[in-house]
Amino acid sequence: MGSINVQREIEQLFKKKVEKDSNIHNAYLLVHSEKLDADIRLATGNDAIHPEQPYYIASVSKLFTAVLFGQLVEQGRCSYDDPISRYIQADVLENLHIYKGKDYTNEIKIKHLLNHTSGLHDFLEDKPLHGKSMIEQILENPEKEWTPIEVLNWAKEHMNSHFPPEKGFHYSDTGYHLLGLILEHITNMPYHEQLKRHIFDPLGMVHSHYIRMEPLEKNPFDIAKLSVRHTDITHYQSMSFVFAGGGIVSTTSDLFKFLKALVHHQLLKKETMDQMKSDPGKFTLGIDYGYGVMNIKTVPIFMPAKLNSWGNAGSTGSFMFYHPATEAYLIGTFNHFGYGSKGMRFMLQLIDKLQKAHKKQEHP
Repeated sequence: MGSINVQREIEQLFKKKVEKDSNIHNAYLLVHSEKLDADIRLATGNDAIHPEQPYYIASVSKLFTAVLFGQLVEQGRCSYDDPISRYIQADVLENLHIYKGKDYTNEIKIKHLLNHTSGLHDFLEDKPLHGKSMIEQILENPEKEWTPIEVLNWAKEHMNSHFPPEKGFHYSDTGYHLLGLILEHITNMPYHEQLKRHIFDPLGMVHSHYIRMEPLEKNPFDIAKLSVRHTDITHYQSMSFVFAGGGIVSTTSDLFKFLKALVHHQLLKKETMDQMKSDPGKFTLGIDYGYGVMNIKTVPIFMPAKLNSWGNAGSTGSFMFYHPATEAYLIGTFNHFGYGSKGMRFMLQLIDKLQKAHKKQEHP
């Protein structure tokens, strides 16, 4: 009876969130906990078609990039402490990280990019020194193709760095573009092919793919419409600006396969996952950012222990987290740019409901 009640409560909460927000056109949710005998798979919104509809997972993609690095570290092909100058050509690195007149580029290590402590700018969220923002350019030039190098060059011209490496935390999509280039250099293989060969294929993630690539099996449902400022940008050529920090299209069920594989150490050894969590930057109060892993930790009053969980989230309201106390997988999206904090808050509300159901189960 408890699992039936919590499933009903979660479904009602999710639908209410979407119905009262006119910006959300489609939203998707998967909550699974064998401990609570709960399995919820939902799609709602005027444009939502089916729970198995693929959508842009946004910065949840960063955890995939981090896993590819973890695999290379386990194979001895690189180290988290390696300087990025070992793998990226000089012209790309030129004037990359200038702070107060000093060039810190050669001090940046792979780990600094993974946990956002490099001090580099964020080409997506930072305000440019002059001209239009990246988002404005995406909207105004929908036919423009962006290569990773073009994005990096634009960022160098229009952005300032924030601090020397390891002297703070600043979320940086610029850093994850660099990580994608490093992966390609080490493996001599395109980023999208690495995803397919080392993650999608082995896990049977048949409906997952890199942007504008084909999945292993054709999904009967179109990619969910992604909105920015009430504009549908789903099929814009300018969406090519995303790369190793946000370029994956997937479904909640496929992401469940991925997260479950991480929890059970099928993609990376436990020691590697522990290392990824143990050297974090401080994302915000109660949330650390390890090597691609957001780790929600106890902060008295603000972030109680019952919320402790790990995973990743994106600016579209996408999230993918595991909650060890209830052995719950929480995956979903509101699929609207600028909804990152709303997605996280909703995910924490879900955990709260699961915890209450768990308590009732233990003390009926």
